[in-house]
Amino acid sequence: MNDWPQGRSDDGRQRYGRGSGSAEPESARAMPHVRRPGAPSAPGARRPAGEPPLPPELSPRRTVPPQQGYQQSQGYGYGPGQDDPADDDGYNTGQVYGRGVQGAAGGGNGPGNGAPRRRPARTTPVNWKKRITVGLLSFVVFLLVVSIGTYFWADSKLRREVDLSKVIERPEGGKGTNYLIVGSDSREGMSDDEKKKLHTGSADGKRTDSMMILHTGDNGSTLISLPRDSDVEIPSFRGSDSGKLFPAQGKRTKLNATYATDGPELLVRTVEYNTGLRIDHYVEIGFAGFANLVDAVGGVEMDIPKAFKDKKSGADFEAGKQTLNGEEALAFVRTRYAFARSDLDRTKNQQKFLSALANQAATPSTVLNPFKLYPTMGAGLDTVIVDKDMGVFDLAEMFWAMKGVTGGDGTSMNIPISGSSGGNLVWDKAKVKQLVEQLKNDEKVTVTGD
Repeated sequence: MNDWPQGRSDDGRQRYGRGSGSAEPESARAMPHVRRPGAPSAPGARRPAGEPPLPPELSPRRTVPPQQGYQQSQGYGYGPGQDDPADDDGYNTGQVYGRGVQGAAGGGNGPGNGAPRRRPARTTPVNWKKRITVGLLSFVVFLLVVSIGTYFWADSKLRREVDLSKVIERPEGGKGTNYLIVGSDSREGMSDDEKKKLHTGSADGKRTDSMMILHTGDNGSTLISLPRDSDVEIPSFRGSDSGKLFPAQGKRTKLNATYATDGPELLVRTVEYNTGLRIDHYVEIGFAGFANLVDAVGGVEMDIPKAFKDKKSGADFEAGKQTLNGEEALAFVRTRYAFARSDLDRTKNQQKFLSALANQAATPSTVLNPFKLYPTMGAGLDTVIVDKDMGVFDLAEMFWAMKGVTGGDGTSMNIPISGSSGGNLVWDKAKVKQLVEQLKNDEKVTVTGD
């Protein structure tokens, strides 16, 4: 059934939804009212006879208040065929529901205007606990990486040139650790100017200027000097280079002569044979390395009780506290002709200085300062010769033990001497035996020496 009003043919009716032949876009059109059977008539339409007119409030085309100046405020007009706003029903006005309409006189982004509301910025509370934890973990990881790197760097610099496995007929070990510390007169790597400056001379080869046993254990550290003029017997030994076995001949000589005969291995063999104490590690440093190490730590403070001079070593010291540089330190530990007891007095000075050097090297100002720590380690490690089984931690333990001797947590002494024979110093056999037993059992040392 056709519900369209009469008289609207295909030729004469408007074509809604099919476009227009005009170049201009179609304007809005009002939908004509369609009357269905039984529906009330629109105003002005014919009504059946006898039917009363509808009241205005029930009219299907009741007037809707126009939207507030939407088209007027935008400057839009109403051309032919466009509906007047007064007859608009509120739809198709272009407004976006839920956001309000921007007023003609107003503007801005407040509530009721056309712009969307901005949500307030979300503030996240700072988690300080998490930040501190992450910072501490990062610092620990950094220290760990630096420590591991330093360890491998230092370990690679150690000159492991002494093979204690070549030493034969060794005594049984005891409690604690025994280091044989040797200061040699090696001039390796020194120029002629340096030899002249340090008063080292130009002798070929190398000899021992100082020898000490450092024992570390639960009862503190004990530093025992072995005078270079000590009278000892050379035992049977195996040549360090040739591997040839040399039988014992009962020959007695000065202790430092064993080093000159066949190097560190024979020196260790002779010390072990004449004392009965097993040597666990060997450490040697030459003239140049010693002076460089002292300079690297910024000098070592010493309290010299009495002024002395020595032309051969270049020593010229006043009494009192003073800081010795590398050149002065080497002269201090090498001087013996200025003292009445020559070698014995010199060994005591060597003990005092090495302990002070260890104390200076182990201070926080050196250990915690990379600008001092690495030059110090580099200066020492480049010239220090150790045995093949010695590591960086063993070397560090040795320095800390020597520091303890200076701090009062230990004992320093010369090996007990009973007299001399042909210019050589003879050990007191009874005291030496008692001393060695105390060291082996890691007991508190009660033996005294000169």
